[in-house]
Amino acid sequence: MTATKKKRSEVAAQHTWNLDLMYDSAEKWEADFKRVQSLIPELESFQGRLGESADVFHAALQKNEELGRVFENVYTFANMRSHEDTANTANQALSDRASMLAAQAYAASSYLQPEILSLSAEQVEGYLSAKPELAVYRKFLERVLREKEHTLSPEQENLLALASEMADAPQTIFSMLTNADIDFGQVEDSEGKSHAVSEGVYRILMESPDRVLRERAFKQLFGTYGQYRNTLAASYNANVKSDVFYSRVKKYGSALEMAISPDNVKVDVYNNLIGAIHENLGHLHRYVELRKKVLKLENLHYYDLFVPMVDEVKMEMPYEKAKGVALEALAPLGDEYVRTVEAAFNERWIDIYPNQGKRSGAYSWGTYSSKPYILLNYTDTIDDLFTLVHELGHSLHSYYTHKNQPYVYGNYTIFVAEVASTLNENLLLEKLLGETTDKKERMYLLNHSLDQFRSTVFRQTMFAEFEKIVHELVEEGQSLTADVMRDIYGELNEKYFGKTLVIDDELKNEWSRIPHFYNSFYVYKYATGFAAAMALSRQIRGEGAPAVERYLEFLGNGSSLDPIELLQGAGVDMSQPQPITDALQVFKERLDELERLFEEA
Repeated sequence: MTATKKKRSEVAAQHTWNLDLMYDSAEKWEADFKRVQSLIPELESFQGRLGESADVFHAALQKNEELGRVFENVYTFANMRSHEDTANTANQALSDRASMLAAQAYAASSYLQPEILSLSAEQVEGYLSAKPELAVYRKFLERVLREKEHTLSPEQENLLALASEMADAPQTIFSMLTNADIDFGQVEDSEGKSHAVSEGVYRILMESPDRVLRERAFKQLFGTYGQYRNTLAASYNANVKSDVFYSRVKKYGSALEMAISPDNVKVDVYNNLIGAIHENLGHLHRYVELRKKVLKLENLHYYDLFVPMVDEVKMEMPYEKAKGVALEALAPLGDEYVRTVEAAFNERWIDIYPNQGKRSGAYSWGTYSSKPYILLNYTDTIDDLFTLVHELGHSLHSYYTHKNQPYVYGNYTIFVAEVASTLNENLLLEKLLGETTDKKERMYLLNHSLDQFRSTVFRQTMFAEFEKIVHELVEEGQSLTADVMRDIYGELNEKYFGKTLVIDDELKNEWSRIPHFYNSFYVYKYATGFAAAMALSRQIRGEGAPAVERYLEFLGNGSSLDPIELLQGAGVDMSQPQPITDALQVFKERLDELERLFEEA
């Protein structure tokens, strides 16, 4: 793959996802769009009636499910189509219509939770006893009742639901500005060859051995964000203020508490992560020192953190080869798991390569009744192979959940989602480390592992700390300007990477390019998920079948239990900081080995 991206129309069909399996014509999508519109008043007709009888109560929950199942297909399809080419106005129109419909659908169902909470516990229990069909909703109802003190009156909840589209505006503005409107231009490498710069190809440019290209690409991308920093600061500030507003209206102690409450996770889990990382930053500082020494640089910059330290090994990974490696790596999870991965490859669940206007990054997304699709921006690197198995982890989690759970529990929280994806990455790494007999290749893989720790554990925790700081500033009545956030972000980079890394002025703009910040207090789950996945993957390698059985049951349990309970059933207790500490010990051990191998080289 080159840094030049094709138009969407030029991409071969076999390299794209087959969304026709959801809707093979515009007419069918329109029919479901209209069906959602017709279901909205039907659901609203139950408002004020949940206390009438168990039959009415059950009928309302069933109608809410019916609406949800149709709506999620309409919404998800429209957005995935728009992500194929964010400059395609027809697809953007679909996405906009789906977003407006979302506000109406959420408003229609907004009375359910407060009205359920208006019933006495005895009445709800009476319904469950009187109508056996309601038994499936027991856990759902327990979760609703758990939020009693944070639920407003039906009228107030309806008002908040109607405002949801406005509340989502900062994220929409950020996405359109960064994916569709901003042109990041081109840069020349040391030989004068021109390279297009974009989020989709940024990482491959950062892995180039040409330091001139790395520096220019870094400064071009981050500098461009810097040109828009005031607009991006206004957008993100509005997002943070929205979080604080909702947390106060909902009577939470903080925006952080509100964000993690649905998982039934305590704030201590978030703070324990940051604390454990702070205690182990010395290991990251050692890693940065090693990188500077190995690369023989007088000054180490951020754009030097991605290039492999072992440049004698070229582990390119074309997509066709990557599929075979992925299947072998995931074999410990059993024949059914592997057959499902093969189906993902053969049935076009995956949108593979970058194209002009395509949404950056990667994700797994789908609905209860659709395939669990995957969006990639594959550029034939070893990191792309890890991204592939990562997203397959999400999709297989969805597959097992949908196969084993009713609709009401046919999803899962991000807290456990990152376990499934990162476990796959761990299995891949262990396969590659276990098979190589080449010293340089082993060094390369150790380097890759340490980089995964750096980006998934240390960096995501730094992001989590940034989010915590800026939300607390707004909660204290202070304002978030571009300069304030640049200063905070620069100081955090100095803390996390130590004195060895030169903090370029452009690096202080990085906060403005992180899309996950618009899904507040989300990124910490990458770090906790990484630690849990490392524990579970070691159990699978050590115990074999019993651990695999526990793990597949975990995947199939969806949201039928809370995240901490789910993981405890699988064999790891994330209510304690020990899994984080254990994972950081692995980082230290691999760093020790890599330092030793470099000394012997």
